[in-house]
Parts: sequence; C-alpha cells; structure tokens
Amino acid sequence: MMLVPTYVAPSDVEGVGVFASEPIKKGTLIWRYEPDFDRLVPAAWLSEQTPMMQEFLTKYAYPAHDQPDMLVIEIDNGRFMNHTLEPNTDFTRVVEGYATRDIAAGEELVCNYSEFDPEFALLPSMVAAFAAKKAMSNGHIGG
Repeated sequence: MMLVPTYVAPSDVEGVGVFASEPIKKGTLIWRYEPDFDRLVPAAWLSEQTPMMQEFLTKYAYPAHDQPDMLVIEIDNGRFMNHTLEPNTDFTRVVEGYATRDIAAGEELVCNYSEFDPEFALLPSMVAAFAAKKAMSNGHIGG
C-alpha cells in the first residue's frame, strides 16, 4: 500500500508510472505490504483465468515474499511503479519500500523489481535501453 500521496501519469520508463504528488524526503517509508489491503491469490489460479486476466496478472502481480505459492496484486497506484537499474527506492526489506534520496514532487517513483521478485529477469530490450541511456548520459552518442 502506498503511504505517500501519488498519481499515475505517462512515464518515460514505460507506459504509465507512479509519481510523487509532493516532495518525499530520503528515508521516508513510501510503501508497505498490507495483507488486509493488498490482494493475495494462489499462483496456480493464474492458469485457470481468461487470457486477459492472465496478461494482467503476469504484468502486475508478483510472488508473495513469505508464501511463494501466492501472488500479490496491489490495488493502488503501487502497481504502476516501473523497474529501473537506478531506483530512487529501496525494497530490499521486501515488505517495505523507502526513498533512497530526496524525491521531488512530480518525479517518478521507480524500483528494482529483483529486490522483491527473485524470479525477475531483465528482458534483452530493457538491457539494451538501459545501456543506450547510460551511453547518452555519458556523452557517447551512437552505437
């Protein structure tokens, strides 16, 4: 459950993302797993769903940290948090997420999915996009 005010808007990372509605100080607890709020469903349930539901769950659900046979579905803006290798959040505690630096109002909140999803693997397109962005930020243009 998001613990700071946020909104969803178009993202430079992918599709839409979750953005800070107001400044967030470094170290602020921004998200916490709330079993009474975040939905848990059996992972086996996924194969019984319609293709549309399977697509949604594959995109937005992830394994529960303490119950690998269950999936967590966030029902608030947290489900729109995008992945990056340079996050401004820390989810290594799995059940809590913190701001790793001051985050400005209007800035996208991004995390490293592998901190809470041990099976997360970067797609080749994500690796290439990250390398290209890094090269451009270092003044290297072209391939």
